[in-house]
Parts: sequence; C-alpha cells; structure tokens
Amino acid sequence: MHPVKKDGKVELVCMRCGRKEKIKDGENFKITEKIEHDAAKDSIPVVDQESQVQKHPTTTIECPKCGNDTAEWWTMQTRSSDEPETRFYRCTKCKHTWREYS
Repeated sequence: MHPVKKDGKVELVCMRCGRKEKIKDGENFKITEKIEHDAAKDSIPVVDQESQVQKHPTTTIECPKCGNDTAEWWTMQTRSSDEPETRFYRCTKCKHTWREYS
C-alpha cells in the first residue's frame, strides 16, 4: 500500500486492487496486514489465435472475397489523432480482412 494525499488527507491505497485505508493527520502508521491476491482471479486471460473463442463483435456486411454476409469488426487509430478511426472487418468464413475508412 502506498500513501496518497487526497483533499488534504492521507490515505493508504493498494496499487493493485484499489483498497483504501484512511490515516488521521499526524498519525504514524505501520502496515501489519498482508492481503494475498489470487493470481488466477486477478489476471487477464489471453486468447491465442488457434482458439475458437470469438474475440470481436460481428456485423452483417458482405465479404469482398467470398461473398459471406457476416464479419467480425474492430476499430483502430491508424492515422493522426484528429482523423477518425479505421474500422477493420474479418470474414467469419474465409478469414479475409479488409478495412473501411470513415
């Protein structure tokens, strides 16, 4: 836990889970409780490319390669920040990927 000054008062804040403990002005403090974090619960799952888990939402759009009408989509900032994002599509049938500029 790290001391953080907020609104003129000091709080101890866990940098991992966000738990807070208030400290009175001028009070000395000593951390005596250790909180164990569950690595499996606190971790972010990583999905590999071979997995059959769908990673993106789908939409109805025609694939220019095979004519399938369903594709996954996502957006990414590919140009300068004052330009709109680029939308990418990946066909759910042939896995062809293409982009659309806004």
